Amino acid sequence: MRSAFLIAISIVALLQTSPAFTQDAGTKDLARPAQNQSVNPGINDSFLDPELDVDAWLQRFEVESREVYAAKDEIVAAFGLQSGDRVADIGTGTGLYVEPFCDAVGTDGWVYAIDIAPKFVQRVSRIAEHKRLDNVTPVLGSGNDICLPPASIDAAFVCDVYHHFEFPSQSLQSIHRAMKPGGQLVVIDFERIEGVSREWTMGHVRAGKDVFRKEIEAAGFEFVEEVKLEGFKENYFLRFRRP
Repeated sequence: MRSAFLIAISIVALLQTSPAFTQDAGTKDLARPAQNQSVNPGINDSFLDPELDVDAWLQRFEVESREVYAAKDEIVAAFGLQSGDRVADIGTGTGLYVEPFCDAVGTDGWVYAIDIAPKFVQRVSRIAEHKRLDNVTPVLGSGNDICLPPASIDAAFVCDVYHHFEFPSQSLQSIHRAMKPGGQLVVIDFERIEGVSREWTMGHVRAGKDVFRKEIEAAGFEFVEEVKLEGFKENYFLRFRRP
């Protein structure tokens, strides 16, 4: 099996020299934060640490107390991937959804497992090689770009990750550019409701569902539906479409 990690690095090197990565200035408001200014400085510092302890994050991410882990099968079913789809798992982390997505899209489909943490990307590369997942490409993304070619994906998955977008307008532009017309974007994140949500959520997640939805719609995606999942108490599932 070829080295998916080396392929991913080659993709990044090629794309980062492309004029398509030049961004236009944005308008600063709730739905469209300033593109050149982080909306939550430092939130990703731990993932960019060269000494990142992958095993420690594995124990935090892949535990039954985490809703998106416990409800994994329900989430994959609700996503509704089809055989042959090309899907971007944005903020793949420890690679929790990589194998289920590979199964869902089949041998004619493809999974791009994207993260800004080199050690997470390396872990996914090892998983793909060990489990012989020949339809996976780990991709080292940047803080404002998913680093995929135009019209290269049918679907994108952003699970407990959107609140980590420091430059949401730019990141959403890169998703929009990479997605084929008619493709779907699924965003799962934490409900942030004053007096209801946990103190951790209120301090860690910068805004609530309505603000995030406005930002995503401002980037050119159409809201389709909110999917209610039995396993969700603190999370929500929003589906969008690229016209």
